[in-house]
Amino acid sequence: MSESIVKTKSFELAIRGVNFYKYLVAEKKEYIMSKQFLRSVTSVGANVREAVNAQSKPDYIHKLSIAQKECDESLYWLELLKETNYISELKFESICQQNNEVLKIIRSIIITSKKNS
Repeated sequence: MSESIVKTKSFELAIRGVNFYKYLVAEKKEYIMSKQFLRSVTSVGANVREAVNAQSKPDYIHKLSIAQKECDESLYWLELLKETNYISELKFESICQQNNEVLKIIRSIIITSKKNS
């Protein structure tokens, strides 16, 4: 996996997350969990960008590890929004699939980077 793929996909996830947040606030009048989701989902791409500009291999792995945690946290908020009936199973599956794709890419890069260091 190249850095440009994870950069692009995490940015696309952030855009989708922002739009999803706007939907939750406007349509569902949900402000607390959606804000937590917004913070974590946009943090994924921000940490990927920081990793790309890391000063060392350990710093690179550390920044990607933070991105991984934020990605996993985003899944938590999505699951909570689904289980509390703010979002449908269909909406959940769609954004969850995109989130999981980014998570798998980040994990793969971390594993490869650790093996190569």
